Amino acid sequence: MNLPRIGVSLPHVGPHAGPDAVVAVARAAERLGFHAVSATDRLLIPTGPHWRNDAGLPESHVWDPLELLTWAAAHTRRIRVTTTVLNTIFHAPVVLARRLATLDRLSRGRLDVGIGQGGGTRLPPFHIPEEFVAAGVPAGRRGAGFVEHTAAMRACWGPDPVEFQGEHYRIPPSMVGPKPWGGTIPLFVGAITRRTVERAARVGDGFVTVAVDWDDTRTQVGWYRAAGGAGTVVVNVIPVRPGAPVSPAAFTSAVLRDLDRAAAVGADEAHLALHLLPAGPEQQVELLEALAAKLGLPVSGP
Repeated sequence: MNLPRIGVSLPHVGPHAGPDAVVAVARAAERLGFHAVSATDRLLIPTGPHWRNDAGLPESHVWDPLELLTWAAAHTRRIRVTTTVLNTIFHAPVVLARRLATLDRLSRGRLDVGIGQGGGTRLPPFHIPEEFVAAGVPAGRRGAGFVEHTAAMRACWGPDPVEFQGEHYRIPPSMVGPKPWGGTIPLFVGAITRRTVERAARVGDGFVTVAVDWDDTRTQVGWYRAAGGAGTVVVNVIPVRPGAPVSPAAFTSAVLRDLDRAAAVGADEAHLALHLLPAGPEQQVELLEALAAKLGLPVSGP
């Protein structure tokens, strides 16, 4: 059984997030032969009296994924930079399309984008109504509005003049740029329910989910393939309980178990949620070194 390609999340949540930590982990991941580094999106964490953190979201700020990945790309040369789930409908399509294309050009075509509509029942994505209020976007924009938003972004990456006319989004005939490095940017759609997974098969270049329950994950991948989805399947993996201390041996054992599970359900890529561990960048690098040694990854220079 071939194991999936492996991505690792960068320090973008909590006390260890920061420029030096991002560079340390990104460079180590590249040196050790991992496929990608990633960051996820969370606009805010509510503090109101009715807020219940049932999904175990980090009770801290989440750094913006695009700026953070731009910083990582600037300090690496080969590794891919990825958003695990970017809540795209919180942004105007033309604005986000330009930001993504700029990052793709700066990284020389190393960008993959997991996208979501800011809704769901688990992490990720996890529906926080307060985010829609803060973004000034109605929650009803999900669904058909998300599909239209995706089409509008792709229109911006096409030849000039760009023009888009939809129910929610309009772009007058315009010169819009920059254009992506390779002409477009892969968009992997985050989904959980059958309806949204089948939508991912129709509108995305791939499918993103999170392995909360591996039986559910197998079912979701099956839905995606049965609906005609032929793109990349990315599974976000939480190998160790969030917040739990972990040794290199325990981490490696847990990851190997989950990589086998990811391969068994048909994942092409597995992204490891390093950012949920109570470990600073030095320990995160130690964990990655132990894992790379066990997997026999092609380590490059210092």
